[in-house]
Amino acid sequence: MTHSPAPRPRTGARPGPPPDRRTLLRGSLAASAALSLAGVGGAASAAAPALVRSGRPSAAWGVQAGDVTASSGLVWVRSDRPARMVVETSATDSFRRAHRWEGPLLGPGSDFTGTTALRGLPPGEQIHYRVTLSDPDDPRRTGEPVYGTFRTAPARRRDGVRFLWSGDIAGQGWGINPDVGGFRAYDEMRRLDPDFFLCSGDTIYADGPLQPSVTLPDGRIWRNVMTEEKAKVAETLAEYRGAFRYNLLDHNVRAFNAQVPTIAQWDDHEVRNNWYPGQILDDPRYTDKDVDVLAARATRAFGEYFPVSTLRPSVGEGRLHRVVRHGPLLDVFVLDMRTYRNANSPGRQADDTTGILGAGQLDWLKRELARSRAVWKVLAADMPLGLVVPDGATNFEAVAQGDPGAPLGRELQIAELLRFIKHRRITGTLWLTADVHHTSAQHYAPERAAFKDFAPFWEFVSGPLAAGGFPANALDGTFGPERVFVRAPHRSNVSPMESPQYFGEVDIDGDSGELTVRLRAEGGTVLFGKVLQPGRVGQ
Repeated sequence: MTHSPAPRPRTGARPGPPPDRRTLLRGSLAASAALSLAGVGGAASAAAPALVRSGRPSAAWGVQAGDVTASSGLVWVRSDRPARMVVETSATDSFRRAHRWEGPLLGPGSDFTGTTALRGLPPGEQIHYRVTLSDPDDPRRTGEPVYGTFRTAPARRRDGVRFLWSGDIAGQGWGINPDVGGFRAYDEMRRLDPDFFLCSGDTIYADGPLQPSVTLPDGRIWRNVMTEEKAKVAETLAEYRGAFRYNLLDHNVRAFNAQVPTIAQWDDHEVRNNWYPGQILDDPRYTDKDVDVLAARATRAFGEYFPVSTLRPSVGEGRLHRVVRHGPLLDVFVLDMRTYRNANSPGRQADDTTGILGAGQLDWLKRELARSRAVWKVLAADMPLGLVVPDGATNFEAVAQGDPGAPLGRELQIAELLRFIKHRRITGTLWLTADVHHTSAQHYAPERAAFKDFAPFWEFVSGPLAAGGFPANALDGTFGPERVFVRAPHRSNVSPMESPQYFGEVDIDGDSGELTVRLRAEGGTVLFGKVLQPGRVGQ
């Protein structure tokens, strides 16, 4: 086992004690009862809250918070019928002197989901919230409140920041298995009580239907909770919505969402495997072959089921790339390497202005990096940079294409970005990603690279969180990666019963500014750790 830096005590006091689980359970027990399934492995209604439709509105799918900053956050809920969303916030779980926020009217146009923006919050504080749904025709008729909590980002550097990241959820045929306790990694992450969770894409597998059971190589049986929408690939808006609802059937996910805010991004499986704009599918499972149509439906469902600041209807921007500022120590640059990319190809073009980000997003990223005054700047990518990810026999899905020479194809855009970071002397950058279903650490250095006009940097990979494991990908030498650590299975699509799931942890010390990355395996094991120093252009 690789020895890693031991977790250090957090500098500065935590803003209050950890959330009172009894408070959270007040709202989650009713949700669990409403979402309990009649038969394991049998069909479960995708509208499970209909079990409690008589009477008052129900928020049985739980609550979640997202894109939390020092003074703001988003709170999400889903109702079982038309309802008005009302949020109350308080400094304590007693909800004395609570502040009331009237949210949107929830209806079929948003699949009965809604998000309320909370503004003017105190920095560095534990915020307790409860969501109540009321009958729009009779506000006195309200459902049981559902409780949640989150910490706002600190205003002071000395308080430090700690967060987790991973991705790849319910993929390759491995869904919610009650026999193993469902998505157990979520419970483990919740117990670590991070400031937030960065979900690095493949939040669902819209193109990955489930079977009621799968026989493993050793003869054991994996049993999936089934829903109507997860029995086929998603094509319609209703099917995409059902794919997003599926993960919320898991009690671990709902409990995690109630305690830990999320920064959500997407990759390909929210739409379908390896998609790109303008693609016309040659896949008999799909009756609608136009990927742009499918992507529009998936984008709408993604915005309905995750609290994303740039996808809210009132904002009007309708994009996934954004900066989430988490106090003086950290800015998170959430990239979208899917929506604006060019077609997957052999990647040998000598001129490529579109690349994997699109010209507009690249300009935005340069501008925001130059503006950032945070000590650390996390580039949250939904795909790795130097790992070769094939798409069929001749095309490539990510940035690298296996040619270790000078940048070509999508590498040209990344070379331009890395050159910009070096010449503008932008300090404290590191890359976090998932996608490839194993965990690893790569160090990129110009002395090993064909392209040399950049400062050294680290890229850390984690995942899957609840999906199949896959062998490590080959490296492309263009940017000089060295694989310092890797943990991966030796065959493809190893089930979560056979291999642990992976997530990463980032801990920024408030006094020293040092950033520690830990690659973790389900079960409490720290596989690898690395300490990075602040204030440097390269690491």
